[in-house]
Amino acid sequence: MWNIPNLLTVFRLLLIPVFIYCFYSGLENARFWSALVFCLAAVTDALDGYLARKLEQSTPFGAFLDPVADKVMVATALVLIAVEIQTLWVIIPAIIMISREIVISALREWMAGLGKRANVAVSNLGKYKTIAQMLALIGLIWQPKFALLAWFTPVGMVLLYIATVLTLWSMYEYLRAAWVDLASH
Repeated sequence: MWNIPNLLTVFRLLLIPVFIYCFYSGLENARFWSALVFCLAAVTDALDGYLARKLEQSTPFGAFLDPVADKVMVATALVLIAVEIQTLWVIIPAIIMISREIVISALREWMAGLGKRANVAVSNLGKYKTIAQMLALIGLIWQPKFALLAWFTPVGMVLLYIATVLTLWSMYEYLRAAWVDLASH
């Protein structure tokens, strides 16, 4: 159970309070540090899955905990950004993204109960959504103030909307894949 991929997943969960602390700390460059912590979490998300496959260390515990860690970290970041920016242009995408995660998690659980979890396995579209989402959140968390990197925030907003479109599209694809089972029960 305590292999490298699972330890990385637990580490990602432990980064959440560090991320929140950095975000609200008032330290010099606090936003940079919180973005860096979030970026580290995003890297461990990619790394733990890669290592689990490469080292053949996939476990039921890791299969359960990895998506939980991902969703909690992303939902935390979305809530912090939505609370700080306080505009519908951020709040609506945050609600859509968090809602999609709840719907798809419930769908996967239900499909697993039917023995058909593979029908709603993570797709490439879901991976692209995650990449756009992570990059958007890094830009919106950091919001650099120096002119050379000021483009990070507007790019973060554009990526937030790309991630929102990919969120809705991937949710549609997952629901479409499960529709026959949903409609027949």
